[in-house]
Amino acid sequence: MVGNLARRWTRNILRPIALFCGKLGLTPNALTIGGFLLVAGVSLVLAKGYFRLGGILLLLTVWLDAVDGALARETDQVTRFGAFLDSTLDRYAETLLYLGLLVYYTPRHEDYMVYLIYLTITGSLLVSYTRARAEAAGIPVTEGLLTRFERLVILILGLIFLHLEAALWILAPLTHVTAVQRMLIVWKRAE
Repeated sequence: MVGNLARRWTRNILRPIALFCGKLGLTPNALTIGGFLLVAGVSLVLAKGYFRLGGILLLLTVWLDAVDGALARETDQVTRFGAFLDSTLDRYAETLLYLGLLVYYTPRHEDYMVYLIYLTITGSLLVSYTRARAEAAGIPVTEGLLTRFERLVILILGLIFLHLEAALWILAPLTHVTAVQRMLIVWKRAE
């Protein structure tokens, strides 16, 4: 939804950045791996409880995630493996962010936060899984209330403005709503 609009809006911004990265000799897969490593670093910042800093760093690193695809398209390096690598590392990166939060909250015995984080992790993975499984069945489905873009925006805002609990109260249920929404879309399209 909003993610598609953002992609269209940022296309003109990402193109020159992607071309510059290409001139430096960077490959799309190198950017994908670099972006993953940066997010892994952000997860360590979150584990230490530096939420605002983590949100700002995450805001800076998500641009790299968009540039790898733009670089692949601009330099005609789009491959099935590259798309697979990008998608897989995106899932790992997202779960690492929530692992960082679990590391922070678990010893503090704030059980409700641990439960919200767990529900958000499982919901996020199910949103991605429903899309991947639908596409494997030949039914494209990109719609949904909280795609990865919306989930990242909510998390980043929650971290930067120190309202992580509110962000998790939004993410935990609505990720599952999105997964069910995609299941219903696939059900209708499969008929």
